[in-house]
Amino acid sequence: MKSLLPLLAASVALATPLGSQAPGWTFTLKGNSGIVALESIVVSPTLVLFLDLAADDPLQIDGHSAWGALWDLQTSQVSPLNVVTNGFCASGAMLSNGSMVSVGGFPNGFPGNPTIENGTMGLRIFEPCADPAGVGCTLFEDPLTFHLAESRYYPSTSRIPDGSLMIVGGSHINVPFYNIPEDAASTVEFFPPKFGGVPRPSEFLKRSLPSNMFPRQFVLPDGKVFMVANNQSIIYDIETGDERILPDIPNGVRVTNPFDGSAILLPLSPPNYTPEVLVCGGTDIPDTTPPIEISSQRPGTDQCSRILLTEEGIKRGWVVERMLEARVMPELLHMPNGQILIVNGAGTGVAGSSAVHDPVGNSNADNPVFTPSLYSPNAPVGRRIHNNGMPTTDIARMYHSSATLTPQGNFLIAGNNPNNHTNITVPVNTRSEFRVETLDPPFMFVPRPRILDGPEKIGFGKRFTVPVSVPDNLQTRNIQVALVDLGFSSHAFHSSARLVFMDAHLSNDRRSLSITAPPNPNIYPPGPAYIFLTIDGVTSEGQQVMVGTGASPPQTNF
Repeated sequence: MKSLLPLLAASVALATPLGSQAPGWTFTLKGNSGIVALESIVVSPTLVLFLDLAADDPLQIDGHSAWGALWDLQTSQVSPLNVVTNGFCASGAMLSNGSMVSVGGFPNGFPGNPTIENGTMGLRIFEPCADPAGVGCTLFEDPLTFHLAESRYYPSTSRIPDGSLMIVGGSHINVPFYNIPEDAASTVEFFPPKFGGVPRPSEFLKRSLPSNMFPRQFVLPDGKVFMVANNQSIIYDIETGDERILPDIPNGVRVTNPFDGSAILLPLSPPNYTPEVLVCGGTDIPDTTPPIEISSQRPGTDQCSRILLTEEGIKRGWVVERMLEARVMPELLHMPNGQILIVNGAGTGVAGSSAVHDPVGNSNADNPVFTPSLYSPNAPVGRRIHNNGMPTTDIARMYHSSATLTPQGNFLIAGNNPNNHTNITVPVNTRSEFRVETLDPPFMFVPRPRILDGPEKIGFGKRFTVPVSVPDNLQTRNIQVALVDLGFSSHAFHSSARLVFMDAHLSNDRRSLSITAPPNPNIYPPGPAYIFLTIDGVTSEGQQVMVGTGASPPQTNF
């Protein structure tokens, strides 16, 4: 199989000096998205799918404003997608067959788009797209016969070990601020449906009200699911529905909407694949506080909390660390070398619009954080977070922003719109934002290793060999091969994002790499992935691969 990516020349480690001739980390303005990219997911080596509120964005399709679009990573051009239901504030993930599914959304339309349909039970399918520019690629929807079992606005989604999706939480209605108990979707359901297709009640989701929308969830190496909502956490058994209560996040810090922090499953490494979860940002505002008593100027939290999900780690509980600044609505993203990027967010306020007593324009938040940080999981506590050499943008990325690692190895960052429609008359940091940036690591500008070819599919536990090209200046002292799910970005969380390191050995002639795939679907749920090769800290472009057979997830017969 020939590489699906236009392979550029090569790079140097984040931890290795690049020399005075090489630029450092850089923000690069790429163009205009046409719609506010409040949700984003990489759907091919060259394409990112954006979704927005069905409002009055400038990008047009079929005589009305678009609320879906494809961004071309090669050309920085955008093309509209025809979307039937309102995917505003939805979630999503990839299935085991490579199809993207967007789930849930907004109950209402907008006067400029009279044909929009209710999105709260929406299922939007984007099948694998062969054309690099997305020509002929479409979303499939049939809302009358093909939909969720329960209405969900602000849900979250994860691909689980059988390749299907687990869909958690949300609201039945457009809530003004907090989730409302009588209208909350305090259940778990699956797509394709399981267990009779009936949503399963969750005591955790009831207990974590009212600040529990967009719960953060991760599949663990034993096949169970870790969840965090509000300041509470559990381990969920998919088969039985049992919920094991874990320690609360310390110091009253809350991390789900409307008090958004972010969360990430730290990289899993062989042979033990021991899971740890990191949660950063949010606020310590009590969730009994009426929104009218909250200020857009109230500082968020600089707290990060980390828990080792072993018996010993659970007994010890969350370990507290500190970011360089407070952040509400940050995003945490994997880097192929195992570091975590902390990007976007505000220094003060909370998520949402027009609810606090002193909004800025319509924004419940203010003081955008313009400089990203890096988190090194293996460094000592207190020395893990820095922003040395990190660039500063001048574009606010607060409510309704998105960010994603790309197959090229940099980060695509877009969105920002704390308004009910397109609005450019409010203060600049709270306007509808259509500018798209990349955040480019230093290795983007120097010779990089390359994976020259690769298998279309890799089987669990199987060893395979790929041809590689290694720049002469790299000493090959440290070789990392990462298998990455790029995830679905929405509301300061990357659903299904995952990084698994694989055992790998470079041949003596530096021309081939022997790699062992993860041992089972609990470690990496079957579905699409990208393989990144990092040598002495210098990362290649990603090689697309299907983990498992590429078959569709199991269907339930009713």
